[in-house]
Amino acid sequence: MDNKLKEIRESKGLSQEDLAEKSGVSRAVISSLERGHRSSITSRTMSALATALQTPATEIFFFK
Repeated sequence: MDNKLKEIRESKGLSQEDLAEKSGVSRAVISSLERGHRSSITSRTMSALATALQTPATEIFFFK
């Protein structure tokens, strides 16, 4: 899965652990998403990460 999760997380000065705490999504899931090892993501997880990053989900997960 192509996404900008790591780029946006780092631009906000957050570690994976920080984002996990803010979003309620496990660090392992965040890591897996950032490395492209997950081919799917639930809308709930997407929403939690977008909210924690204060960035629209479309900007993180749906871009060209």
